[in-house]
Amino acid sequence: MSEFAASRVTAVLGPTNTGKTYLAVERMLGHRTGMIGFPLRLLARENYDRIRKIKGDHAVALVTGEEKIVPPRAAYFICTVESMPLDRPTDFLAIDEIQLAGDPERGHVFTDRLLAARGIEETMLLGSDTIRPLIRKLVPEAEYISRPRFSILSYAGPKKLTRLPPRSAVVAFSIAEVYAIAELVRRQRGGTAVVMGALSPRTRNAQVELFQSGAVDFLVATDAIGMGLNMDLDHVAFARLVKFDGRGPRRLTAAEIAQIAGRAGRHMSDGTFGTTAEAGVIEPEIVEAVENHRFDPLKALQWRNASLDFRSLGFLLKSLEAPPPEPCLLRTRDADDHQSLLALSREPEIEGLARSSARIRLLWEVCQIPDFRKILSDAHTRLLGQIYHHLTGATEKLPPDWVAEQIQRIDRVDGDIDLLTQRIAHIRTWTYIAHRADWLADPAHWQERTRAIEDRLSDALHQSLTSRFVDHRHATLVRRMKEGGELMSALTRSGEVVVEGHVVGKLEGFEFHADGGLKGDEARHLNTAARRALLREIPGRVKNFEAAEDGEFRLTDDARILWQDRAIARLAAGDRALKPRVEVFPSDYLDGPQRERVRRRLVAWTERLIRARLGPLVALAEADLKGSARGIAFQLSEALGLLPRRKAETEIAALTALDRQTLSKLGIEFGHQSLCYRGIGNGKSARLAAQLWAVRHERPMPPLPAGRPLSFVPGADQPEGFCLAFGYCTVAGLAVRSDALDRFARLAHQLGRQGAFLVTEPLRSLVACDDARLPALLRALGYRQSGQGADVTFQLKGRPPGSGRPRQTGRPATTAPADGMPPPANEDVPAQDAAPPGTAAPTKKPARRRRKRETSPADPHSPFAALGSLRRRLRAGR
Repeated sequence: MSEFAASRVTAVLGPTNTGKTYLAVERMLGHRTGMIGFPLRLLARENYDRIRKIKGDHAVALVTGEEKIVPPRAAYFICTVESMPLDRPTDFLAIDEIQLAGDPERGHVFTDRLLAARGIEETMLLGSDTIRPLIRKLVPEAEYISRPRFSILSYAGPKKLTRLPPRSAVVAFSIAEVYAIAELVRRQRGGTAVVMGALSPRTRNAQVELFQSGAVDFLVATDAIGMGLNMDLDHVAFARLVKFDGRGPRRLTAAEIAQIAGRAGRHMSDGTFGTTAEAGVIEPEIVEAVENHRFDPLKALQWRNASLDFRSLGFLLKSLEAPPPEPCLLRTRDADDHQSLLALSREPEIEGLARSSARIRLLWEVCQIPDFRKILSDAHTRLLGQIYHHLTGATEKLPPDWVAEQIQRIDRVDGDIDLLTQRIAHIRTWTYIAHRADWLADPAHWQERTRAIEDRLSDALHQSLTSRFVDHRHATLVRRMKEGGELMSALTRSGEVVVEGHVVGKLEGFEFHADGGLKGDEARHLNTAARRALLREIPGRVKNFEAAEDGEFRLTDDARILWQDRAIARLAAGDRALKPRVEVFPSDYLDGPQRERVRRRLVAWTERLIRARLGPLVALAEADLKGSARGIAFQLSEALGLLPRRKAETEIAALTALDRQTLSKLGIEFGHQSLCYRGIGNGKSARLAAQLWAVRHERPMPPLPAGRPLSFVPGADQPEGFCLAFGYCTVAGLAVRSDALDRFARLAHQLGRQGAFLVTEPLRSLVACDDARLPALLRALGYRQSGQGADVTFQLKGRPPGSGRPRQTGRPATTAPADGMPPPANEDVPAQDAAPPGTAAPTKKPARRRRKRETSPADPHSPFAALGSLRRRLRAGR
């Protein structure tokens, strides 16, 4: 320090957005030579590019851990604080963010620069006012310049993510939280840029440019934005007020909040800060401190001995653990390079190699290779050990094949965001190694190789972040709207609405469904452009609809009518079951006449569909019938094709032979248990009837049984009316297909006319239900049950118990019908249904002679006896 004793030391202190860095650059360029140390590689690169434009490429050098661009006659050195070449004297020297001397991880480097780094003519320390008392104590000769903030920073309170103003940054303190918030912002606000400390400068710059260009209006970041990232931010919202500092979670200090929140507002533009709704409010005393830039001063700075002893490993470790010279300095603990040295010094092989002062100094330089991955494992220590082994070998260089193998593993751009981030961190370590020219045979080659890989990985990471967290359509539309002018829109053949080349929604039927993503005025502009395109296309679309073939329409089980697989209307209950109403769904793009044209087309399709599948029912409902025939026709059409006989016994009894013939010609069949129309067994017809039943009763259609089984047990949501519409009669809690029930009843009746009978397999197979339900079914059909277990028999209720022998065959005899059972009525029952499959058809027996009826003697005192005596005398008188 003695040669710079006359150097003027100036501490420029103040909050963010005070122009401190601008002042330092301006002062440096007023000198013949100069050097500035920045806390981040990103800031160093940003200012290098800026100064290079002023002074030219030949005059400016960039020196960071991963980049070294040093022209032969460079006058100005732009560096990271750790990489400042202090052995090169310059007229001017500056350290940015000097308050980081209190940082537990990197603070000892800033403290060393504060104590030892000086320019020949001028030294400038830039940072927060919190370090003023310690500079005053450690650098008593320093002069002070206080810089007020150019703009006002004020507290805006908590806000929901959906209510954050445009040009806002949301700050979180973990990568997982950054991703979760970014996903939410993309869904609700269209997209966001993402900035994290783990990103490479190239990726961070690309993400910042995404925000700066206006492609997105939001930024989600870690506290990495607190260090000199200059953006046009209007508002900073904290998603958390707690961070993990390496030891445990703790509340953010007022100074930390101010450092991050100070990114809001640029130059003379005021800014605001606050929290998201989930984080709650910031304490009033912290708000007051941030708004007025009053913070507790630093109590101590981190320090590590810079005068190291390389005589032996023991002396080196002891010198690193030397106590600080001042009470306000704290010895740094657990620095990464120190921990790596401790780990390697315990290995006997390493200890054997580190015997000379030069070898020990080399080991310390190897231990200072940064682990950008921060993986906290032995992998980095093993890598350092391998490097040291090679550097202490015969060539004292890293083998090219080994270096190529290590780098080749990283040169891949596949994988997700996290994997790409890890690869970038790993290649940055190798970029640092490549800039140690004395370690490699061809350092320029490896510098170019590692830089190219980092660029490729950075571009891939930027693309992945943008694809995941940015809605490109949203970004384009917002930019176009900001430029002004009318948005161009069109409708594709598939119904997609395109605005400025981006699909913003789809016309489904006659209703527009926006994809979402735009809110407020943006959504209004988008909807206006979409509406303009739709209103041009709707008249032609209505014409196409009217000309569509019937096959393009479809009725769903929930009564919606689809056109081109889009719901455009629904069926609703009308005056008759076979005459449902058609209700066209609302649409902002159909006027009254167009809506009526759509409705009429669908009414015509619905009528043709019903007539095609339920034609006999329609003919029956329209037939000119009188009396009982008309009543049966009405009941049957309203029941949608199937009617139990018990519900129409009066009308059936009153039918004339002509009525029966007329109804039969209309497709009506009279069964033992039901009346139905021919075709009820058709699956499509039955399904349509079930759909119409649900429409008629204004309820969801119950589930249909798979296929058309002979029987099923209906659920609570499958009432009798639904079962009838689907072609099933409900008897004793069992839904039995109408044709199967008639065959079952006919065979049971034939068996019952011969006396008591057992339930046989031919009888059981007609309804295909379990044995437990058959007794209830037979009892419901008018049979009396006798006996128990396997000896259970059934008998017509009109016959005395025990009459006739139990029948075990499906070959019944023909006898007179029992009371209460309808006659077989051969004209109503097809001959092929007289016996079930697997049973012999009933044989026709010869007519038996009528027995002469035996009469009992008449009562001689009855009037009939006197009348008979008189009749005999008259015959005798003749």
